[in-house]
Amino acid sequence: MHRRTMLKAAATVSLLPLPAIAQSAAARTVRYVPQANLTVLDPVWSTAGVTNEHGYLIFETLYSLDSKLQPRPQMADGHTVSDDGRTWLIRLRPGLKFHDGEPVRAIDCAVSLARWTVRDPFGQLVARSVDAWEAADDRTVRVRLNKPFPRLLDAISKAATPPFVMPERIARTDGSKQVTEMVGSGPYRFLKDEYVSGHQVAYARFEQYVPRDEPPDLLAGGKLAFFERVEWRIIPDPATVSAALLAGEVDWWEWALPDLIPNLERSGKITIKVTDKLGLYSILRFNTIVPPFNNVKLRRALVAAVDQDDFMGPITANNTAAYRKCFAMIPCGLPHSREYGADLMRPPKDLAKSRAAIAEAGYSGEKVVILNPTDQPSLQPMGEVAADLCKKLGMNVDLQEMDWGSVVQRRESKEPVDRGGWSMFPTNGFPLGLMPAINIYIRGQGAKAWTGWYDNPEIEQLVQDWLDSKTDEEQDHIYDAIQKSAFDAPPIVPVGQYFPRTAFRKELSGTQDFIFPTFWTVRRA
Repeated sequence: MHRRTMLKAAATVSLLPLPAIAQSAAARTVRYVPQANLTVLDPVWSTAGVTNEHGYLIFETLYSLDSKLQPRPQMADGHTVSDDGRTWLIRLRPGLKFHDGEPVRAIDCAVSLARWTVRDPFGQLVARSVDAWEAADDRTVRVRLNKPFPRLLDAISKAATPPFVMPERIARTDGSKQVTEMVGSGPYRFLKDEYVSGHQVAYARFEQYVPRDEPPDLLAGGKLAFFERVEWRIIPDPATVSAALLAGEVDWWEWALPDLIPNLERSGKITIKVTDKLGLYSILRFNTIVPPFNNVKLRRALVAAVDQDDFMGPITANNTAAYRKCFAMIPCGLPHSREYGADLMRPPKDLAKSRAAIAEAGYSGEKVVILNPTDQPSLQPMGEVAADLCKKLGMNVDLQEMDWGSVVQRRESKEPVDRGGWSMFPTNGFPLGLMPAINIYIRGQGAKAWTGWYDNPEIEQLVQDWLDSKTDEEQDHIYDAIQKSAFDAPPIVPVGQYFPRTAFRKELSGTQDFIFPTFWTVRRA
């Protein structure tokens, strides 16, 4: 065995937070309004963005992405790879502890990785190449592969639903089941006694957390808990959030409603900024296993009927600079992705022709149940526009409105629509989490796929080809082939890319340009 790669952190400056001398309790607390209510706590089980944000406060990962989108060691001190590429040894940093006071051991990491591979699409690909996740000793994770997997670091450092490390006793929970005990080794502890779904989530600084001795860099580097407490306030009404932000009753609003931004800007008290230049890739998700959208021809006809301006306008106050049309099954702005579906989706639209295409596809009046989250300003209009379009196309629509947490729970049902099932719902995701191997929207794993249970063996083979590819030319070809297959048998309707803006009090500094917040970089001036 030889050292293939050993990443070491260079000691730069002392980054421990200064003591909060004579600060008020409010000054030692950051009060945040997330995009939605936190109903699912397990960040491995759920893909919900709010659950992912919650996970990053509590848990750590072995490797994380830096601002150049390169994997860097986080809990790890570094790693080695055997000459044949089939054995990885990942060495843990010394002194890591869980919030219950127990030391972090290699077996905790190994079992957490194994659980993650049950649920996560990229993890499922990794699992095909893994013979065992195990502990060589208390500080060394050993990964034994049946064949080389060069993108292992890319897999375990992914930004969305990464393999967060939990204590072994929790991580041994079957990956198909949720865990509710939130014990991690990250910079903040989850305060379970203060958690009230629909009202508040609270976290306290973990005093025994030892940050890496290097500057924070996106999801990597030294994570610094400048605040003693992080409090999430669940406030569904945007006008109430805006008033609270102006009054100083909350400090930070994850995604400000476009209609209210001008008033916030005029106050001089609030900073407004785009969270991510790639934006949010917005879609309608089909349930492909129950009628009517088990009909491929019907799904194609609906994709062709959509005018993206109709969907993006209502969530941006018709500000064309706040969104872009994207006629692609892989988000625009990513390397190798082009607007493969432009000929099919580009306006203008002809409603009469679209109605004829729906009828020709064999639609015969089956109920279309659209789940629509009323507490998500970036999603609710999409559900309403989808319902209106489907009605105009002659479809029997049942728009069922509920909070986002209920959508997250309800979308797991595989029952027919007359027994609590569903047909379609709006959602969005950040593009960096939607490259081929980790793109839950178009991965075609059937029963093991993300909700909607899209089955497409051709795409699964192309994803494996992407993992094995070596040149840009190969990747260009594979991306096109994936998109062709996805447009032929659509799992989703792409409806555009929206650039949400975050709003926070000017006293706060250190917010990063990323689609979800990194609380360990933020402090109060």
